[in-house]
Amino acid sequence: MRLRTRRGIAALSAAAITALALTACAAPAADDSASGDFEPLTDIKLQLQWLPQAQFAGYYVALDQGYFEEEGFDSVEVLPSGGDIVPQDALVAGDVDFAIAWVPKVLGTLEAQGVELTNIAQVFQDSGTLQVSWADSGIESVADFEGKRIGSWGFGNEWEIFAAMAAEGLDSTSVSITTQDFSMNALLDRDVDAAQAMTYNEWAQILEVVNPATGELYQPEDFNVISYADTEGAMLQDAIWADTARLADDPAYADAAVRFLKAVIKGWVFARDNPEEAADITYNAAIEAEAAFPVGPTHQLWQMNEVNKLIWTGGEFGLIDPAAWDKTVAGALSATNQDGLELITTEPPASAYSNDYIEQALAALAEEGVVVDGEYTPIDVVLTEGGQ
Repeated sequence: MRLRTRRGIAALSAAAITALALTACAAPAADDSASGDFEPLTDIKLQLQWLPQAQFAGYYVALDQGYFEEEGFDSVEVLPSGGDIVPQDALVAGDVDFAIAWVPKVLGTLEAQGVELTNIAQVFQDSGTLQVSWADSGIESVADFEGKRIGSWGFGNEWEIFAAMAAEGLDSTSVSITTQDFSMNALLDRDVDAAQAMTYNEWAQILEVVNPATGELYQPEDFNVISYADTEGAMLQDAIWADTARLADDPAYADAAVRFLKAVIKGWVFARDNPEEAADITYNAAIEAEAAFPVGPTHQLWQMNEVNKLIWTGGEFGLIDPAAWDKTVAGALSATNQDGLELITTEPPASAYSNDYIEQALAALAEEGVVVDGEYTPIDVVLTEGGQ
C-alpha cells in the first residue's frame, strides 16, 4: 500500500474532511530552506516496521491532516511491512528516505553490515514489551525463565528477553525460544510457557478472547505479566532513522529531515490530543490497505491509548535520552541468545544517534505555538470480543 498526502476524501470521516478543508485554506508554510543553496526535497518515502495500526498513528494522521503538505512536501509515501521488509535494510539500500525501527535491531544491522544510520527521533520513550504467562505458571519474573518455553516473534524482537536474562545472570541457553505468530494462540494453546506481547497489541488481543470456563472475556488476573520496562533488559523501540552520509553530505536531505519531523510531531500531537479521531484515521488507513492485520476499531483505540503512554512521558517529543540510549547499548552488548550468539560486540559509532534534527524541529514548532511536551492523559477503553 502507498498512501500519499493527496488522498481521495470519499473514505474519510466527516471530521477528517473538515480538517483537510481547513488545511487547504491555510497559508503555505514558510520555506525554512530559503537561505540554503539547494533545491528542497518535496517527495519522500517512509518505511514502517509493520502493517497499518495505531503504533504508527502519527504518520497516518500527518497524511490525513495535511501536515506534510504544510511542511512543503508534495508526496509522502508511507510503506507498511508485513515482516517481508526490514526497514533499516530498505533505508541502507536507498529505497526509502526514512525508516521506523527498534534501536537494538538497527544496532545489530550497523555492526553486521558495517553501515551507518542515525536515529534522529526516539518516538517511543518506554519499552512496550511484555512476557505473558498463565497465572498458575509460576513465572512471575525474568528469574523464572530458565528451562522454560519462551515465545517470541523473532526478527530481533527477542533481544529484550536475553538482555533481561543477562542482567539477572541467567543462562540464556537454557530457554527454548518458540517462534510465535502475531497472536496469543501459542499461549492459549499452551505451546509456550510465556508469550511475547506488546502493551498496545497482543496484550489486548488475549483480553478480547472469551474464557471458555466463564463465558466472559479473559481478565488481567488470569495471567502473570512481566513488563520489560521494569527490568534492566528494557530497550528503546520505535525510532526514526535516517541515512547518516546523506545527512552530512546533502543539505536538501538534512533540511527535509527537519521538515519531516515537524510534520510527524504535529501528527503525534494530534493523536495525543484526539486519540479517538486518530484511532479512526488509522483504522480507515488499515481497512483501505492492500495488506493489514485484521483488528477492529475498539482494538485500534486501545492501541492508540497505549501507544500515547509510551510516547508522552513528560519530556519533549522524540528527544533521545543519552541514559536510555546507553542502557539499550549495554543490554545489546550483554545479550546472548539461546544459541550463544551475540547481538553486537562493540559500541555503535557516535553517529548512531543525534538530537540535532529533532531539536530544530521542536524549536520551530514551539515558535509556532505547538505544545511538544507533556504527559498523556489516558482514556478509558473497554475491550470487546475480537476488538470490534
